[in-house]
Amino acid sequence: MADPGAYSDEEFNWDSSDGDGEVAGSINGTGTSAAASRNHDAPGSSTLAWQSSSSVENFVRMGFERNMVLKAMKETGAGDADSLVSLLLTYKEIGSELECTSSGYPPLAVENEGEDDKILENGFTNSDDSGAEDFLKEVSHRDLKLESIVSMGFPEAEAKMAIARCGPDAAVSVLIDSIQASQTAGEHYLGDFSNHEDNSNGERKKKRLMEGNKRKRTGFRDEVQGSRGPLYGNHDSMPLPNPMVGFNLPIEPFRSGDRWPSLPTQAIGPPYFYYENVACAPKGVWTTISRFLYDVRPEFVDSSFLCATNRKRGYVHNLPVKNRSPLIPLPPKSIFEAFPRTEKWWATWDPRRKFNCLQTCTAPATLIEHIRSTLASNEDPPPPRVQKFVLEECRKWNLIWIGRNKVAPLEPHEMELLLGFPPDHTRGITKTERYRSLGNAFQVDTVAYHLSVLKELFPDGMNVLSLFSGIGGAEVALHKLGIRLKNVLSVEKSKANRTVLRSWWDDNETGTLYEIDDIQKLSSELIEVYVRRFGGFDLVIGGSPCNNLAGSNRHHRDGLDGEHSSLFYHYVRILEAVKSAMQRM
Repeated sequence: MADPGAYSDEEFNWDSSDGDGEVAGSINGTGTSAAASRNHDAPGSSTLAWQSSSSVENFVRMGFERNMVLKAMKETGAGDADSLVSLLLTYKEIGSELECTSSGYPPLAVENEGEDDKILENGFTNSDDSGAEDFLKEVSHRDLKLESIVSMGFPEAEAKMAIARCGPDAAVSVLIDSIQASQTAGEHYLGDFSNHEDNSNGERKKKRLMEGNKRKRTGFRDEVQGSRGPLYGNHDSMPLPNPMVGFNLPIEPFRSGDRWPSLPTQAIGPPYFYYENVACAPKGVWTTISRFLYDVRPEFVDSSFLCATNRKRGYVHNLPVKNRSPLIPLPPKSIFEAFPRTEKWWATWDPRRKFNCLQTCTAPATLIEHIRSTLASNEDPPPPRVQKFVLEECRKWNLIWIGRNKVAPLEPHEMELLLGFPPDHTRGITKTERYRSLGNAFQVDTVAYHLSVLKELFPDGMNVLSLFSGIGGAEVALHKLGIRLKNVLSVEKSKANRTVLRSWWDDNETGTLYEIDDIQKLSSELIEVYVRRFGGFDLVIGGSPCNNLAGSNRHHRDGLDGEHSSLFYHYVRILEAVKSAMQRM
């Protein structure tokens, strides 16, 4: 009989393995190509921005050694500013201890250090450069992600378990989705990690260094990224509603009163704006987003109230909220409505009726086979421990029943249905790209419900500025609402995503699609050109994509404390430029 616990989560492959590779990391576009033109695949200038000589000099002026800066850039990859600063500070801290011990002076004492810390210090005293090299490589990525997830309020044990399941290279957004899926499944990771921490050489010291560097790098962030003031300050965290039903739902009458009196004068459109971010962001992030967007209160929505999948997101917008209407026909609200053929094979002991948040990857074939063999070797129904194991994996990976003892991951065309996209919307790019792009996309039915108020306001059509367009979730939502798109200026880095959007546009729209492949190319001067050409923008829409496929930096969707700050502040910068240009018309 197969042991359900014999399968190790550490073996999971968090990328779909169709052998097609990934999207090219560098895209070169014309910057202002018209609808008929297409961007070509070539290295873009912004992709190497952090490795330019000017960027190196910026860090050298901060007091870091040049060789240390180059080494850290190589270690973190191009563009990850906060990870780079944190690693530089860690290098500097460790380098000071190495210099101290090699010169004959003992390292500085730390109160309440355990035996492992003493061993670590002795190891530094007697180790060679290769030992320090291994230490620095080990400290960089895993601890940064662990620190980021814990700062969002997740238990450290669950964060570590997610990293073990998903691998150290998994995006922070994927790790968060994994934790939330486990919590939804009723899991409580009670494993004792204390022995691991005590026995891992230098683990506690690395943690102290990273905690100290998190505080220090706040002082460097303004100089590195040019952000406007502190991100958190003394702001209290914004409580998330439970349940996340937004200001109103299609199934119930309007509750909250007209939004117009509550909007600050400077927030009233046009242009209308709409910005999406994950709901479970770090402490203070939503307060900061609201503050930078005219103190507008976010609307938190779990898409499970409108479709068959959970997707907890927050939206800051200045749209009216009365007279909203859902897309017709209504989307399927349950798994069986979406995929009726699965009901025949659905295990009687599997209570799921909605999917968890759709991910950017898929369950490995080895797990699918392990579940099949485990069920086949047990009676029907299987014992409780087998049921628990199978249900946990089904919830984590959104597996569906397709035969006796047989489960399978969702296919891309099934994800398209759940997210509200037309059939075959992403067909034509690789399977890996399809999973990644769909996992990062808008839930069309949710967004369309919010945007539905625009149909009466713009009966002759709209001009839209679409930032971080992805595969065109906003454009598809407006199209499904019957709103004519006269001109759309789309900013999207991923060539695969641009291909999907262009293909859909050519088949469905008669207006003009303009494309820019990097957010940094959209300057205030260029914005004014488009504002005068179109007569202004009616809607500025965007959000924080999970893998930053829309910006020149490789960030993850984990809020503002580091990895996504540049994207959000670009959105604010561009919205301000649009408003200023329209006022000058």
